Amino acid sequence: MTARVELDTTDRVITVRLNAPPLNAFDTEMRRALAEAVTSIADDPDGHAVVLYGGPRCFAAGADVKQLAGFGFEEIVGWNRALQETFTRFAQLPVPVIAAITGYALGGGMELALAADFRVAATGAVLGLPEVQLGIMPGSGGTQRLARLVGPARAKELMMTGRRVPAGEAADLGIVDRIADDPYAAALEFARELAAGPRFAIQAVKEAVDRGLDSPLADGLALERSLIAGLFATGDRDVGMASFLRNGPGKATFGEPA
Repeated sequence: MTARVELDTTDRVITVRLNAPPLNAFDTEMRRALAEAVTSIADDPDGHAVVLYGGPRCFAAGADVKQLAGFGFEEIVGWNRALQETFTRFAQLPVPVIAAITGYALGGGMELALAADFRVAATGAVLGLPEVQLGIMPGSGGTQRLARLVGPARAKELMMTGRRVPAGEAADLGIVDRIADDPYAAALEFARELAAGPRFAIQAVKEAVDRGLDSPLADGLALERSLIAGLFATGDRDVGMASFLRNGPGKATFGEPA
């Protein structure tokens, strides 16, 4: 891993720490470091949850505008595709991903946070997609993921004005799931809770919801049937049901024999 992104694993939770202060701007080096990180995580059987964190002062304030200003059409097509695909790979990880947001999550920073399954923000955090103020638009998933969270009209308003949204309003809109004085500690606590659960069942829930959102209802229901049937072949199913029958609900310790 390069110094721009650091990985740390504790209690089956992998922290992805952006490390390019003061703003964790997305330039080519940062994008490549994130791509390396998500590849490493996807290949790690011991990681059961992921926390995205930019440090105590700033999550990520977006792309390096100085670098963007030097791009023409040919350069931006390949560069943006690579960044978009990197964020999508985080979204497609088969484990829960939680963004711990401090300071600013703007432009590409907010788009990375939107690729997570959950967002925990500091009380003073500010989010936004201000690309329109540069004469461009969000290009790393923002137009699609934000609209799915808040609906098309509200998403258009936020992106067409480029206004910055404080954490409280972001929570009211459903962009942020939790607000905490220490979002990293809160995200870690939630991630540990999820990481201690039945890995394949949690993976199946994520797949059913994410794929089902973009499918006709009948296709989503078919996917749900297939996934639940597959879970009956897992050891976690054996552990969970044996524990319930022996000790009642909520007593199972997954990852151990039934």
